[in-house]
Amino acid sequence: MTAPRGRAAHALDLDPERVTNDLAALVLTVVELLRQLMERQAVRRFDEGTLSAEQEDRLGTALMLLDERMDDLCAQHGLSRSDLNLDLGPLGPLLADPEP
Repeated sequence: MTAPRGRAAHALDLDPERVTNDLAALVLTVVELLRQLMERQAVRRFDEGTLSAEQEDRLGTALMLLDERMDDLCAQHGLSRSDLNLDLGPLGPLLADPEP
């Protein structure tokens, strides 16, 4: 029995390893987007002077640790930060340019 014409073009790639890697990339993309948003919010609050010195220290440390953990997770899944960026067509890229 042969597949209906055109069906092969729409076949799903259900390779478990690829599905796992694609899911990891999607989850890390969402986490990176949230990390960048938190970082922008923190910079805004630093600039406005609405944080105590202790809060600034804690927030800076938390953001630094989260950034390091993102590097670890990307490396664990064979991804770079630029791999996480989605092209939204006319809207441009989802994420801010990764730091050099």
